[in-house]
Amino acid sequence: MRARDTMRRVTAMEKRVYESLWRFVARRPKIAPGARGFRYHRPVLTVLIVFIVLSAVEIPIIDFLVHQWPPVRIGFLVLGIWGLTWMFGLLCAYLTRPHTVGPDGIRVREGLEIEIHVPWEDFASIRVHPTSVDPNDPKNKPKRVFEEDGERICAVRIGHETNLEIAFERPTRIVLPGLPPKGGEHEVTRLRFWADDPKGVLGAVREQLG
Repeated sequence: MRARDTMRRVTAMEKRVYESLWRFVARRPKIAPGARGFRYHRPVLTVLIVFIVLSAVEIPIIDFLVHQWPPVRIGFLVLGIWGLTWMFGLLCAYLTRPHTVGPDGIRVREGLEIEIHVPWEDFASIRVHPTSVDPNDPKNKPKRVFEEDGERICAVRIGHETNLEIAFERPTRIVLPGLPPKGGEHEVTRLRFWADDPKGVLGAVREQLG
């Protein structure tokens, strides 16, 4: 069962890589009619570009090293092109799958997988609330779902940071990618996430709520 679920998740991610590439080329971000999109890539853009450059540079270097063994050369070439395509697709996912604020509520996204829908009937409030974690602190490893001051919180961090917090009307079920305990269904009372333009998100929420 776990192997099948993992394979299903990997297949879905692979499809979304190519969907994101198509959306980027076609200039069709995943934004529903009547909604506004808000990007969140700024904290990780430099890292993604560095990985893309390294992946591109790696291809000719490895090709030079193994050029005398054609089967090995072809295998590494295919693997290198696939890896470079995957990294481009990941970057395009950040660019073409923005958070959205629209008639059906707020959609919080991250990269290839995460999409948490917050309908207006579950929404209580939103505020600017910057937080960050130190990923190198062994005593305080960041968790995506955790308890804080009597609240159960989900944090969708970008570069280990969030700057917005949604409070729910009541404990609300969300679904995260992956297997339990990190993935699967969780009941939370607050949702934290990062947006490059947090004030713009607040303004769009005010517009939708009238």
